Amino acid sequence: MAEPWSPLHLRLHRQLLQAPDLLPAGAPLLLALSGGQDSMALLALLRDLRRLHHWPLQLWHGNHGWRAGSADQARALGEWVRSQGLNLHVERWDKPVASEAAARQWRYERLAEASRQLGCQHVVTAHTGSDRAETLLLQLARGSHSRGLASLRRQRPLMEGEQTVLLVRPLLGFSREETGSICEQWQLPIWVDPSNDDQRYSRNRLRAAVMPVLEELHPGAALRISALGERLAQQQDCSDQLVDLSLQALSGTRPSGLPALKRRELMSLAPGNQRLLLQRWLEQQQAAPNHAGTLNALLQRLDPKRGPGQAALSGPTELHWDREQIWLERDHGANLPADLNQA
Repeated sequence: MAEPWSPLHLRLHRQLLQAPDLLPAGAPLLLALSGGQDSMALLALLRDLRRLHHWPLQLWHGNHGWRAGSADQARALGEWVRSQGLNLHVERWDKPVASEAAARQWRYERLAEASRQLGCQHVVTAHTGSDRAETLLLQLARGSHSRGLASLRRQRPLMEGEQTVLLVRPLLGFSREETGSICEQWQLPIWVDPSNDDQRYSRNRLRAAVMPVLEELHPGAALRISALGERLAQQQDCSDQLVDLSLQALSGTRPSGLPALKRRELMSLAPGNQRLLLQRWLEQQQAAPNHAGTLNALLQRLDPKRGPGQAALSGPTELHWDREQIWLERDHGANLPADLNQA
């Protein structure tokens, strides 16, 4: 019998040839498999393309324990995977929290650890262009800065250290409709997550009420919005290189040895450049705010006409400034106001 092949197989194959660092030939891959439509479609594509790219393929499933029957789903998924000659590593969340953000953090932490144990430097997830379009629109509605609009990237570090583990999303050029056609064409089983229909979650409401309208008005809207996200990511990378060069001229050091920014020189620049440079510097210090309004409030307080001050950022971090310099200190218990619009 001929090996499974379709125009979608060919598209992914060509994409990987054009970007060989995305999923290098022969690299061991760890695929996060939920059992839903997108991850099952990605499993089929990777399985069928192995003969051309020679990847050792490992599969991982995270059971959040949020609902009755999740253990049965994991068991059924494992049985089907084994029938395909593959192996599924299943982990259950010991202390589940009913939060999408907490669940995402748990998944990525466990995937990073599993990748280390299995010797895989590439963790693969099945995010599609539809997911990236939804993310971009949600970030836009929240008032995110440009980096937030480009946040769902094809590749990013998942775990850094002696061996960097990369999180890779090879399906960002595919729509949810296309992953559905793969599952239908190759008769793949799908385990539907009922929480995907829960309208309490903003992404689900956007998916159910907004995206269909955009697709009706402009068919193919999701993939075009996703392509915009890709262009924004590329532009962000180019901007980062230029901003890093500019930051060298603004960098200083505190008497304590802490890295600092020259306040007067920063605030003498055009407002747009102030935002770019401060945002990038905070990112380098792993203290970047997620909201553009937070950054704007900081810049207002850094006006040279105002005196020294400090502000609490997310996490145990405080931004301090005097007349000459701006620097960060880790919070060791001080309770500073988090509202940067005060003072």
